[in-house]
Amino acid sequence: MAAPEFVPRPKAEKARVYESPPWKFDPWVPERPSDLDRGQPIGPRLGYPGPDQGFVLKLARSFEGKLTLTEQEHEVDVLAGASAIALRRASMFGRAPVVHDLTVALSAFGFLGDAEPDADLVAYRQPRFEGLAHGHHYLEQRELVDSVPESLLRMSPKEVASESWRTLLDVS
Repeated sequence: MAAPEFVPRPKAEKARVYESPPWKFDPWVPERPSDLDRGQPIGPRLGYPGPDQGFVLKLARSFEGKLTLTEQEHEVDVLAGASAIALRRASMFGRAPVVHDLTVALSAFGFLGDAEPDADLVAYRQPRFEGLAHGHHYLEQRELVDSVPESLLRMSPKEVASESWRTLLDVS
């Protein structure tokens, strides 16, 4: 930081300027016990990492009060499950979640729209989303996310809205 002009300074002293730290020529290698030497592990129930995943919580709030639910379904559980599905979709494209990720997740299970959902669809989705908002149901949340076909996640929201839920979710 520069000193005020009224502070005397010897003329022989050089002005201080920024100097970068010494350059380290050695490449980085994973040598600490917690470092992943082969990258992020991939497999069932391990999740899908991606940038800025917390943003999905803000996006999910925009759907509050707009979902088509039955009496047995709870909005917080549905939004928790749909958010996890949306995060998987966003990570597939290597980006942060956007509103279309949640739209695809909610549309695939019939939570968006004014029409009353099919009874078979309700019987299919209700046990899968039940209790997902609670931290004790993490494994169930991971199972739900892993059960969604990748082909569905690669579709646009318009394509998802035009398909049958049985086709989308590979249910016979």
